Amino acid sequence: MLVKASAKFIRISPSRLREVMDCVRGKSVIEAEGILLNIGKRAKGYIQKVLKSAAANAKVKGFSPEQLYISKINADAGPMWKRFKAAAFGRASKILKRTSHINIELDLKNK
Repeated sequence: MLVKASAKFIRISPSRLREVMDCVRGKSVIEAEGILLNIGKRAKGYIQKVLKSAAANAKVKGFSPEQLYISKINADAGPMWKRFKAAAFGRASKILKRTSHINIELDLKNK
C-alpha cells in the first residue's frame, strides 16, 4: 500500500459498486480511468471520484499515475436508512436504503 483514498456514507448499495469495481481491480490508474469512462452504470461516478482523489494523493507524494496500479479496491456496507411504505390491510413494509464505504489503495507497478 502506497497511497489510499476513501469515500464514506455513499448512497448506493455495495453490490452495485462491486459490479463496477470488478472491472478495474488490478488495472493501472490510466487504464482504469479509461474503463470507467465507458461503463454505463451510476456507480462509476463514485468510483471515479475516489480514484481521482487517490491519484492526487499520489501526486503529492511524488508519484505519477503512470507508475501506479489499483492494488486493493473494495466496497463495505455502511449504515442503512430505514424507511416504511404503506402496505395492504393497514400494514407497513420496510424499505432499507443502503449506504457504502469505498476504499482504494494504489501501489507501484513491478517492472
